[in-house]
Amino acid sequence: MSNKALVYRRFGAPESVLYIEEGTKAKLAEGMIRVKMLCAPVNASDLIPMTGAYQHRIALPQVAGYEGTGVVTDAPSAYRYLLSRQVLALRGEGTWQNYVDVPAALAIIVPENTEATLAARAYINPLAAKLMISHLTPAGKHVLLTAAGSDCAMLLGQWAIRAGALSVTGIHRSPAHSSRLAQCGITPVQETDHDAVRHYAARAEVVYDATGGTLAENILEEMPVTGLFISYGLLSGQPFRAKNSLPRIHWFHVRHYLSQLGIDGWQQMFREIWRQLSETETSEASVFDFENWENAIKHYHLAGRLNKPVIQFASVS
Repeated sequence: MSNKALVYRRFGAPESVLYIEEGTKAKLAEGMIRVKMLCAPVNASDLIPMTGAYQHRIALPQVAGYEGTGVVTDAPSAYRYLLSRQVLALRGEGTWQNYVDVPAALAIIVPENTEATLAARAYINPLAAKLMISHLTPAGKHVLLTAAGSDCAMLLGQWAIRAGALSVTGIHRSPAHSSRLAQCGITPVQETDHDAVRHYAARAEVVYDATGGTLAENILEEMPVTGLFISYGLLSGQPFRAKNSLPRIHWFHVRHYLSQLGIDGWQQMFREIWRQLSETETSEASVFDFENWENAIKHYHLAGRLNKPVIQFASVS
């Protein structure tokens, strides 16, 4: 079976190291299903590893992409019921290719009323947001978000409100995000408004931080010592240093929780995610054909971007 994949064999800027490689798909391994990909989103978690940020954990070459959705074309006898079903292609091969092999037991069936462009992004950000809300609860507390216009922060903000947060404030860079945040019940604060940032940081009991860098350090200086600062990303590309032992810092990584879920817990988690996503304001998708992948990445980097770039491999009708 012929296959095309977006591959990188060295680290660097994604636009310079990625290329489409044609090859033949190997025979399906035991316990795996084969998925013909429909579409996959472009996330920070897809792009950052290509730069070499985590090269101690990555063996080259690699197929890019960590999530997406497609239709099952081959499956072992115990999983024949998955044939022709749309599933999430997760925790197997890189998803930016025509065909992806994934562990059959981890296949997540997509509900029939869920658009493929939304289903394709039901893993990275929703799972992270759900785990943070569940394990690091905002209930009864004032919450502060950074990178508030990002997809994960938008989910965190809305789900924190539903979980009983007293208030949710979102620090954002582009004015384009302000009205959407407000519509979701999140108080928008421009990152350049330093007085406002200090004000909301001083009362923040829980901070979900995706930026790191100077902003993280400034928030930590103003936070109550009884607060909890949760670091789940470094979108600024800069680490940060805490000058004091308090407030407490929690370094959040999805991978630390996956081994605790088990197969049943994994499936149950997505049953809950599908329900929550159906009730949540999410970004619209901007769809780019596979051959046009470079423009999908350029779109991701646009300042004030409101739509999520999604790479399309086959019809999503």
